[in-house]
Amino acid sequence: MKIHIGTDHAGFELKNKLVEYLNELGHDITDHGAFSYDPTDDYPDFIKPCAEAVAKDTESLGIILGGSGQGEAMCANHVQGIRAGVYVGGDIEIVKLLREHNDANILSVGARFVAEDEAEKAVQVFLETPFSNDPRHARRLAKF
Repeated sequence: MKIHIGTDHAGFELKNKLVEYLNELGHDITDHGAFSYDPTDDYPDFIKPCAEAVAKDTESLGIILGGSGQGEAMCANHVQGIRAGVYVGGDIEIVKLLREHNDANILSVGARFVAEDEAEKAVQVFLETPFSNDPRHARRLAKF
């Protein structure tokens, strides 16, 4: 699967670990940065290009990271065609519902709130869960 990934400094270390994990699983990864740790960088510089790439290639999915994942999701959701949802740990069911009910095409991870193994599990569930195509969910998405 084609996966776009991006982060600022807050998710830099976790992003690099997730890139390794996704490569091991055989996915085709495009890394939109950050490519070095810079505590003064700005997440929109990495998140917007990642979201634009997912919007352009509707067969791909995206993973974005930041401290909380909230601002990153807000940035991504400003790109037409993007439906980004946030995971900050806890019940993994929320990630499944992001895909099944909302057809999310980007998962935003709060890197300051999840451990590496928890992030890997969230990404795995995100990538493996299809949209339900339930008429009520499709109807709601059409109202966007």
